[in-house]
This record gives sequence, structure tokens and C-alpha cells, in this order.
Amino acid sequence: MNRELKNKSDQELKDMLPEMEKELMKLNAQVATGTTIKSPGQIKKIKKNIARILTKLNKNTK
Repeated sequence: MNRELKNKSDQELKDMLPEMEKELMKLNAQVATGTTIKSPGQIKKIKKNIARILTKLNKNTK
């Protein structure tokens, strides 16, 4: 996923960000309600990808 993010334009990253945040919210809601998640490590991966996107966007603006 990290290599995929490096090759994407700023606009593509901005479009991906709300989708990832929405997916993270959905997974967090499942955890809060006590539902088991298919892959517990998925939350960590999504958080890291969101951070990578924000980092890349901030570096490009400077």
C-alpha cells in the first residue's frame, strides 16, 4: 500500500482520505458494539495509511 500511495497524485490522495476515514469509523463502531472483526490488524493498517496520506499531502504543500 505504501508504494501505491507514493505513485498517486495529491487529488487522488485527497479522494482516498474520506473513504479510509469512513472505513475506520465503521470498524471502530463494530468494535464498540462488540462485533468481531474479520481482521483485527486492519484497524492499525488503516490508521497508518491515513497518517501516510496526511504526511504526503503536508510535505507537498510546503
